Amino acid sequence: MYPAAEKRFIRINKITILVLFLVITAGGIVRSTGSGMGCPDWPKCFNRIIPPTDVSQLPPGYEEHYVEGRIKKNERFAKMIEAFGYAHLADQIRHDESILVHEEFNAAKTWTEYVNRLTGVVAGFCMLFAAIFSFTYWKKKKSIAIWSVLNLIVVVIQAWLGSIVVSTNLTPWVITIHMLLALVIVCIAIQTYFWAITLRDNTLLKNTDKGFTWISVASIVILVIQVVYGTEVREAIDHLNQQQIQRVNWIDSLGMPYYIHRALAYVTLALTFFLYFKLRSSNLATGIQFKYAKLTLVLVCLQMLTGIILARLHVPAVAQTAHLVLASLLVGSQYYLLLLLNKPKVNATQHV
Repeated sequence: MYPAAEKRFIRINKITILVLFLVITAGGIVRSTGSGMGCPDWPKCFNRIIPPTDVSQLPPGYEEHYVEGRIKKNERFAKMIEAFGYAHLADQIRHDESILVHEEFNAAKTWTEYVNRLTGVVAGFCMLFAAIFSFTYWKKKKSIAIWSVLNLIVVVIQAWLGSIVVSTNLTPWVITIHMLLALVIVCIAIQTYFWAITLRDNTLLKNTDKGFTWISVASIVILVIQVVYGTEVREAIDHLNQQQIQRVNWIDSLGMPYYIHRALAYVTLALTFFLYFKLRSSNLATGIQFKYAKLTLVLVCLQMLTGIILARLHVPAVAQTAHLVLASLLVGSQYYLLLLLNKPKVNATQHV
């Protein structure tokens, strides 16, 4: 059904989506274990391709060297965001004394961060090949090639932002942007994959009730808002940790963002249940749309479960990672379901 060149793109795009979720998982492990500064420089780690395993392997005077480098990079970053009108954020970066504090060497944290970076490199190469292979669609559907190349550019920006995360010593709002941009990259990859598989095989495209589409749109919008509040909650937890507040008191100290995040979780759960039962009673009950509605419902329930574990068991690190990974999988599943429920106009010449 698909020519060899198109099969190649679809295969690498599917692999790319999988690797992107692995990158998010690795990033979640890094953050939950506090390994973000395991490598004080970027893209190398202690100026080595293979990071050290013992403090004796560290270069002399490395603390001052990397702090000095971070200060210079942060000044350039501050000037950039100041040019966009965010003078107060630029001022915060310039006067953040935590940047001057280096973290003691910890081999486990160093290698955790290093594996995270390696996973990111693999994802980058996957997206490079996807962008190259996407040009097979240039005459049939230019948007596949255009968005694949655009996504590669976004990944380069994401890699640069990763270096800023390190140089700013894990400034919370920078980490938040880093996370949200990762979800954007995933959704673009899912979009190009969807376009590619439906270009010649339109059996996935069904005429659906517009109500299904609007429920799905509302659900994913609320989910994204929930994720944003979730990142604020995580920033607050990082702040509490830095202040050495006891873990048992974290949840009670989070304030309004936590309660909004939790309330939105219940709204997402209600909308997902509603869409699931509406699809089950429709003519799509045997189609792929209902399968993804079922998958989305399972992910929502697991997400709620990890949230309860975080709240009741004083924010265990394993549950933090699981909560983040499930959130990213849920966004991907919700977005693909939205595409399946929103039948596009198909040009008959595309199937020749």
